[in-house]
Amino acid sequence: MAKQLHKRFSDEQVKMLLEKYLDEKVDPIYILEILKVKRSRFFELLKQYRSNPDSFSIQYKRKSATRRISEKIEKNIINELEKEKKLIEDKEIPITFYNYSYIKDQIYQSYGQKVSLPT
Repeated sequence: MAKQLHKRFSDEQVKMLLEKYLDEKVDPIYILEILKVKRSRFFELLKQYRSNPDSFSIQYKRKSATRRISEKIEKNIINELEKEKKLIEDKEIPITFYNYSYIKDQIYQSYGQKVSLPT
């Protein structure tokens, strides 16, 4: 089951519960159990709802994508991997696999860009 409120409930469902609370038809304890939120979060939602009921929304939208690297870093990683590939393909050199730690270090030394090893 999803942990985030916006994945478990729609805006309309939460609005309905908040309306019932405001009309004093339902105890807040009951709503806290249904929404699975703490009192402070509940009252934050209630404050948002009261300030503008028409545009109230619990949906979450990221401002920027996560787990993305810049195009410059990606280009530099590809360049370093191509250099390493040439070494692997050369039959004269006994290298048979990529050394990702070395590539990571080369990116930092050559371009001044920090990348994690899994990247």
